[in-house]
Amino acid sequence: MLSSDPARASSSTPPAVTSTTCPYCGVGCGVQASVASDGKVTVAGDPAHPSNFGRLCVKGSALGETVGLEGRLLHPLQRTEDGLQRVSWDTALDTAASGLRRIIDTHGPDAVALYVSGQLLTEDYYVANKLMKGYVGSANIDTNSRLCMSSAVAGHKRAFGEDLVPVSYADLERADLIVLVGSNTAWCHPILFQRIARMREARPSARLVVIDPRRTATCELADLHLPIKAGTDVWLFNGLLSYLTRSDAVDAAFVGAHTSGWDATVAAADVDCADPAEVARVCEIDLDVLLQFYRMFADTDRTITAFSQGVNQSSAGTDKVNAIINCHLATGRIGRPGAGPFSITGQPNAMGGREVGGLANMLAAHLDLDKADHRDLVQTFWSSPAIASRPGLKAVDLFHAIEAGTVKAVWIIATNPVVSLPDADQVKRALAACELVIVSDIMAQTDTSAFADVLLPALGWGEKDGTVTSSERRISRQRAFLPAPGEARADWQVLCDVATRMGYDGFDFAGPHAIFDEHVRLTGYRNEGDDPQRVRRVLDVSGLRGMDAAQFDGLAPVQWPVTAAWVAASSRKPEGVSDAVSGAVLDAAVAAASADAPRILADHVFSFPDGRARFVPTPPRAPRHAVDDDFPLSLNTGRVRDQWHTMTRTGKSATLASHIAEAFIDIHPQDALRYGVREGGLARIESRWGAMVARVQHGGGMTRGSVFVPIHWNDQFASDARVGAVVNPVVDPVSGEPEFKHTPVRIEDFPVAWYGFVLSRQAVAPDSAAHWTRIQGKQFTRLELAGRTALDDPRAWARALFGATDPDADWLDYRDQAGGVYRAAYVVDDRIEACVFLSPRPSLPSRAWLATLFDQDVLADIDRIGLLAGQPMIAGADVGPIVCSCFGVGRTTLRNAIVEGGLTTPAQVTACVKAGGNCGSCVPEIKKLIHETRIDAAA
Repeated sequence: MLSSDPARASSSTPPAVTSTTCPYCGVGCGVQASVASDGKVTVAGDPAHPSNFGRLCVKGSALGETVGLEGRLLHPLQRTEDGLQRVSWDTALDTAASGLRRIIDTHGPDAVALYVSGQLLTEDYYVANKLMKGYVGSANIDTNSRLCMSSAVAGHKRAFGEDLVPVSYADLERADLIVLVGSNTAWCHPILFQRIARMREARPSARLVVIDPRRTATCELADLHLPIKAGTDVWLFNGLLSYLTRSDAVDAAFVGAHTSGWDATVAAADVDCADPAEVARVCEIDLDVLLQFYRMFADTDRTITAFSQGVNQSSAGTDKVNAIINCHLATGRIGRPGAGPFSITGQPNAMGGREVGGLANMLAAHLDLDKADHRDLVQTFWSSPAIASRPGLKAVDLFHAIEAGTVKAVWIIATNPVVSLPDADQVKRALAACELVIVSDIMAQTDTSAFADVLLPALGWGEKDGTVTSSERRISRQRAFLPAPGEARADWQVLCDVATRMGYDGFDFAGPHAIFDEHVRLTGYRNEGDDPQRVRRVLDVSGLRGMDAAQFDGLAPVQWPVTAAWVAASSRKPEGVSDAVSGAVLDAAVAAASADAPRILADHVFSFPDGRARFVPTPPRAPRHAVDDDFPLSLNTGRVRDQWHTMTRTGKSATLASHIAEAFIDIHPQDALRYGVREGGLARIESRWGAMVARVQHGGGMTRGSVFVPIHWNDQFASDARVGAVVNPVVDPVSGEPEFKHTPVRIEDFPVAWYGFVLSRQAVAPDSAAHWTRIQGKQFTRLELAGRTALDDPRAWARALFGATDPDADWLDYRDQAGGVYRAAYVVDDRIEACVFLSPRPSLPSRAWLATLFDQDVLADIDRIGLLAGQPMIAGADVGPIVCSCFGVGRTTLRNAIVEGGLTTPAQVTACVKAGGNCGSCVPEIKKLIHETRIDAAA
């Protein structure tokens, strides 16, 4: 929770506490940050923020550990014959602007592109979109949000006429049935999951259904888990729609008065999905379980279906979204308390980007590129010289166009496509061939920045200032509480500077408040009253217009729409518009937070000319690439609990590395046996597009025929763990979102002669290892290693690795030459400096115990013995693998407490050892561990 870099020193005294917003998932939690005089940053949850009421997940709690300047890009760099060299901002901006201008003048506006990110603030997004679509005149601006929620956007627009999320977090507390589809909420949106858990404690009658091919931590709270076959969601929900029509569960009055397309949609669903037995067969689940879910949905009026990447990231993602929405429209469960379809976004500002047209097929303010009156509205408001007239290239297509040479310049901002895009090696080829690559980032070295011709230093969280919008349409402020490091600048400012150098007017904003004001005015422009040119849309935050910098700084969290009429009726000034609360009791806080929030679609008027919602027929179709004899397994990818995206932030935190330290391949034990891979060993996953290597595990959640690999690891943290290189590039034909949840792969053993790991206070290079992973510890860096060639002299190898070449160095070691085991420790001034453990087998000593030795100023004699023995000499010294990252509580400690104390509930465990008492992310694991421990004790 600290940053002690002297470069953080500021001449001005920062405020004691700054209220801001977490930069991770789309929940949008409020954070209170404070900075000590020595630069140390402390964070806590904001009890007044209506998203989290003071709670933070472990990633949010560890934000203070991620703001140090280690590895930061602090100055502009430009590529020369000698590589990237430091240049002035004027030189870098002139190079970027002149390069873009030359290519546009020579090849036309579609020869350049921007690829941006849900990590951007709304103000950054707005300027980027205005520059490309209104001045360059091309819609070639897309975002990494294309990879996580564009199917939800497309589904919303097809059903509602506009990208609308009609559910608020408070509705989760009101629902009697919550259906989580393709969402490991316990790990990916922990604060929402804890709100659900607390609701279940208060109302045990409320039920939770989880639909996911894997048995994840989220399932530990579920009443029912449907482990459907990957890609069969449309069959499942078409079957539900057919079931609803036969069970008199359809709200015929609602359907008749407020929708269209009913008959065709039901007919399409009935073709393949009218028989529940056939649906169960296709989905590969028990018929009884299927019917139990169908009955629960049909019988429960207050039902929320919350979905995330498991639905969106599919070649049929948009149809999956509409199949879900169809069931809610059929039952009239929309625009009402505790009911509706709920898209849970993955990034902190995915929705803010959507508001300002960040996707290649959208205009700002929820307007459409393919409609002339919409284009005229935006161009007139901007007074811009041009307006894009057709959709631009979506993410995957964009990088294919770059490789083909159609797009000759790309500006990549706040994202890492060489890691995150599917068929990621193709992205490498594209950038290597591109005439001009501009990259704006906070980190000096990423897999993508290696291809930059111009590398621009950006502000990071805690340094930049603006707004983000959460999954429930809540606008919150991200506020700066740290000085800009080095020469780093705000993304919006860099975009404006380049635009001005390219000869464009309209980019002389006085600050983020001015950009926000222009954005909110655009949402209200031709969106009010009887204007004959009115283009009605629900997105309207024009009630917040007119704020100066001080009022903008004081803006409290507020859900849209915030119309001028609503503000006037509420007798509130814009800077006071707030749903914030201060009560400590959850129920009171929820009531206060939602009292004045406008509920969209409550009038059942949708954003089509006739005001009716659309049922969308969704004929089911299988993923385009099926498993076969050459590639017999289906690869699923996703997140782990304590890491984020490509780890440029979270990879700096020792706390977050303590839970899952390495990339892994999760596989069913019978599949592992069949394909000759073993738990703890290394294996190679290969598809038609690429390959990667990671450690094998049996997590207990996989069905036969499938494997799971997390998305986070890349070439900065591991030798060969970029799963994006393996993922197939097939996309949804409507949304353009890639098929991250199903890639046919094969698996084989990755044979090595030795396994090992190193803990060292000084950086060491894993040059002799065939496979490695770098992990940040509190007082050290850890390397997990494996080598193909046996080490003839491990002592000489280890001494050279640590620079301990002095023959009189305090060097402890043990070697079992016959068994191939070697253990060594390098001690300097009685303090451990480094240690190494090698074995021909993957079973090695506990890293958790060894990590504690680096906290000691003097290495005790008993610990010297333990180092040579490969295990602690004191009982209880080894806490085991970390389960609760917040309090550093390991599996061994938990098991001992459960057995010795006869503990039977997570609450009892928390009372005993604190685990689970902060963010609650580990509660599902604790619950599972209690169950396993009791079974072991009974045996």
